[in-house]
Amino acid sequence: MIVEATSRHGGSAARTQERSAVTGDHAPAAPGPGGPTPGDVVRWSDEQVSAMGLRIDDVPFVSVGGGIGSFVTVDYLRIAGALGVDDIKVVSNLAHPWQTYEYLTRVSQIPRSERIRSDSASRPDNLWGFPSYAVSESIRTRSLRPALQVLVEPTLTGYYTPKLGSVLEGMEREAARIRYREMLVTGVATTVRHREGGGYFVLVAEGPAGAPNRVLRCRDVHLALGYAGLAFQPELRQLRTESGDHVSLVNAYEDHEHLYERLRQGPATVVVRGGGIVASRILERLVKERRQHGSQVRVVHVLRTYVADSHGPHPWARRRGKDGFAYQGFNYPKSVWGGQLRAEMRRADDDKRRRLYDQIGGTTTASRPSWRRQLRTARQEGWYDARPGVINQITRLADGRLHLRLAGTESTSEVVADAVIDCTGLNADVRGHRVLADLLDHGGARRNVLDRMDVGPSFELRGAESGMGRVYVTGAAALGGYFPGVDTFLGLQLAAQDVVSDIAARGHCRTLGPARSIRQWVRWMRNAPI
Repeated sequence: MIVEATSRHGGSAARTQERSAVTGDHAPAAPGPGGPTPGDVVRWSDEQVSAMGLRIDDVPFVSVGGGIGSFVTVDYLRIAGALGVDDIKVVSNLAHPWQTYEYLTRVSQIPRSERIRSDSASRPDNLWGFPSYAVSESIRTRSLRPALQVLVEPTLTGYYTPKLGSVLEGMEREAARIRYREMLVTGVATTVRHREGGGYFVLVAEGPAGAPNRVLRCRDVHLALGYAGLAFQPELRQLRTESGDHVSLVNAYEDHEHLYERLRQGPATVVVRGGGIVASRILERLVKERRQHGSQVRVVHVLRTYVADSHGPHPWARRRGKDGFAYQGFNYPKSVWGGQLRAEMRRADDDKRRRLYDQIGGTTTASRPSWRRQLRTARQEGWYDARPGVINQITRLADGRLHLRLAGTESTSEVVADAVIDCTGLNADVRGHRVLADLLDHGGARRNVLDRMDVGPSFELRGAESGMGRVYVTGAAALGGYFPGVDTFLGLQLAAQDVVSDIAARGHCRTLGPARSIRQWVRWMRNAPI
């Protein structure tokens, strides 16, 4: 489940954000002539920043991103009573925190009425996790079935997962309760600079021109930037660039409804690439097109790693698999969020963490019986063909169709297709974010064992300390650190807890104690504003 990116109202703002993120434009270095040597920590004085002639606002805590990662961190700060509304600013060009997430789920074929791949207690709108989504659904529908499913999962039934609509409605309710909009600064953060004497300057471009026109002078900076944009394999990106074809060459995470409308017009062959949860949803949509709309589509499914059976290093770490897919209820084993695997990760050195990530990582999807039956029927009917291999060449034929050369483990094959749907995910390169790239070049930050941002146990960005100030990085950019489940609802909440605890340990706020936690839970149940 992808959670740091958030939805777009209508999608236009989000697509603009994706395009700008993918370009990887870097922020300017330091004011004045010359420029820093890459790797140097650039520090600005108050006098230098004042000379820029920009509006300067002082605020203790700034969160950059404005997606679900920012939302859950700000939510924790507000509930803990650590900081007030006037002490927090969230820099974002999103109208609401779930904007990108809703957009991505919609275009990848998960409408609000469908269930997402998330745990019942993983509630971004409720840091206590109770009542869980299952309990809330039982109360709302007056049925014990959701609550009973949680009690017997996954032995007697599959995992309970909440409906997308319930998740989004909960976040909307909580955002209003904590007065999220009062903390929002609509714009784009272009640069984070160390301040002489401690703390940071965050340059913000609020207008359409893209030039910074405001400075937030703060003690701590929180970066929850999500993914840098869409991920395109090189051969697909090249052909799209050369031909300008965004109609038959699409990514599953971009709006491609037009493609399904084309497939209803006559016989067509579609190549689907990828073996994760998004590929599952795309295949389910193609099945629906045949069943409900009479589409004569034929599907060639290309899987780089074809999983034929259960696999794993030993009996206690095995993952089910069949027909090319690796099956797992959630992104990672549940123990990464609070069991022995999480404890082992926190104790491990870099080499061991890398080995553990290799062991528990990989592309997986949820094993849903109805969907598996659909594909079994499709194979029997002869219109679904799963092949191991990679696409190493795509060319356009004279009639406009696509010629693909597939390199398998033992042989090569060729496919002539009318469209390609790439389900290989989102761009995780941290240099795709200008702020992160600039911190790597000029802010003392460095990369971790998975080439993401190197953070400590409390998600503090190592090497980027500035006196009493800290930069915190949560979400996808922090994968490879001491906590694997960063890109999940519960992972973002656990990260927020660590961030607030670290700020409290440094003496800058109070933490959430038992008495206040009980009082605040009662207020949450009553939907009382804070």
